[in-house]
Amino acid sequence: MIHRRTALQVLAAAPWMLSSLRAADDGGSSPRTNMGLVIHSFWIRRDRPLAPEFPPISDTIEFVTAAARFGAAGIQTGIGVRDADYLARLRDALERHRMYLEGTVSLPKDADGVARFDDELRVAREAGVRVLRTVCMSGRRYETFDAAEQFRQFAEQSWKSLQLAEPVARRHGIQLAVENHKDWRVDEMLGWLKRLSSEHVGVCLDTGNSIALLEDPHDVVEAYAPWTFTTHFKDMGVAEYDDGFLLSEVPLGQGFLDLARVVGTLRKARPDVRLNLEMITRDPLRVPCLTKKYWATLGSVPGVDLADALARVRRHKSPVPLPTVTPLDHRKQLETEAANIVLSLDYARDKLRV
Repeated sequence: MIHRRTALQVLAAAPWMLSSLRAADDGGSSPRTNMGLVIHSFWIRRDRPLAPEFPPISDTIEFVTAAARFGAAGIQTGIGVRDADYLARLRDALERHRMYLEGTVSLPKDADGVARFDDELRVAREAGVRVLRTVCMSGRRYETFDAAEQFRQFAEQSWKSLQLAEPVARRHGIQLAVENHKDWRVDEMLGWLKRLSSEHVGVCLDTGNSIALLEDPHDVVEAYAPWTFTTHFKDMGVAEYDDGFLLSEVPLGQGFLDLARVVGTLRKARPDVRLNLEMITRDPLRVPCLTKKYWATLGSVPGVDLADALARVRRHKSPVPLPTVTPLDHRKQLETEAANIVLSLDYARDKLRV
C-alpha cells in the first residue's frame, strides 16, 4: 500500500491538481517551472484515461495540453511521421503554451530501417525538435539476456544501428540522445561514444537507471555530463529484499539522490541542457543482484561494486515501505500519478530553482 506520508501528500495536492486539470484550455500561461515532462511520467494514464480530468495523452498535441496544465516548460514524447497540417497545429499548440518539444525515436536496425528513421527525423525537425531521445534496448540487461554471448550480439547490433543513425542525424542537424537504459555501464557506453566521436550523438542522462547496474548515481552523472544532450530527471528510493534490492522512482526530494548536486554538475558541463521530469508511478523494480542470472552479462564487474551498491542501499534505504500502486483502483492510481508529478514540479521550482 502507499505509505501514510505519500497518501497525505496526494490528498494535499489533489484540490490544486484536479481544479487545474478541469480548467478550460484558454491558451495556457507562462510555465510554472523550467522543467519538461517525459511521456513516461504518465505511465498509468497513457493507456487508460478515465474521466474528463484525466483526458487522453497518446497524441502529441493532447500531451502538450496536458503538460501545460501541470505547468511544464516542454515535453519529450514520440512524434512519428505526420503531415503538414498536423505539424502546423502542433507548432501552434507549442507556441500558445510557450513550450519546447523533444522527440523520441527508435534506431534503425538495418539498411531497410534507415528510410523510416530518416522520415521521423525530417518530421521532428519540421516540428522544431533539436533533440531526439533513443535507446539501444528497451528492456533491462539483467532480465533480457541469459548469457554473455547474447549481450555481445546486442552490443554488435547497437554499434551497427548507431553507425546507420549518425549520418542521418548529422544531415538533419539533430542531436540524437541515447539513454543509459539499464543496458550499458559507464565504461561500455563511453567506449562506443568515443569510438563514434560525433557531435550529433550523445546521452539522454537518466539520473536513476544506472543504480540497477551497481553504479553510483552521482559518479554516473559526472561521467555522462559532458556528453549529455537531454535528461530523464528523477529521484530514487531504495530498499533491501532477499535477492538484492528494490528501486523505485519517488517524487523529487523524497529519495536519496543529491538533486542539487546533479543539477550543478549538469549546468557546469552543459549550461543549456534541458531537465525533463520522468516520474514513473509504479511498483518498485526488483534488482536481483544476488542471483546467478543477474551476473550472466556482468561477470567483469568487480565485487567491490556489488559491495558498494549494497552498502549504498543499506545506507539510504527508505524509512517507510516504498510506494506501490497495484492495490489501488484505477482512479486512485491516476490521482497518485498526477499528484507525484505536481509534487515533483513544485520541488523543482521551489527547491532546485529549476
